[in-house]
Amino acid sequence: MATEAYAARNPDEIHTDVLSSSRQACYKARDAFYACLEKESDKKQTEIASKGLLYPAECKASREEFVNHCRASWVKHFDALYCKNKSLKRLLDDKDSRRGGRYGERERV
Repeated sequence: MATEAYAARNPDEIHTDVLSSSRQACYKARDAFYACLEKESDKKQTEIASKGLLYPAECKASREEFVNHCRASWVKHFDALYCKNKSLKRLLDDKDSRRGGRYGERERV
């Protein structure tokens, strides 16, 4: 309903940030930023992004590109997704290291 009211007020307005070329630029900037995070993961994380994401100063330029090419709501969504996936990976890696064996194997007594 709110969308219909908005469309009725601005019927000829085209939101260029949701067009295919803009989305592709957003995805490219996003991928570059998260690749930088992975590459620089051993550096001290001093910069703060949304959703509690910390990143090193070396990734500041790629973060600015990411923020400039994507909607703010998309940036928050991608940051939350990245943090969730990193937490899940950390949890699974920790669980495997404590288990001491492969899945399905039992210790023989």
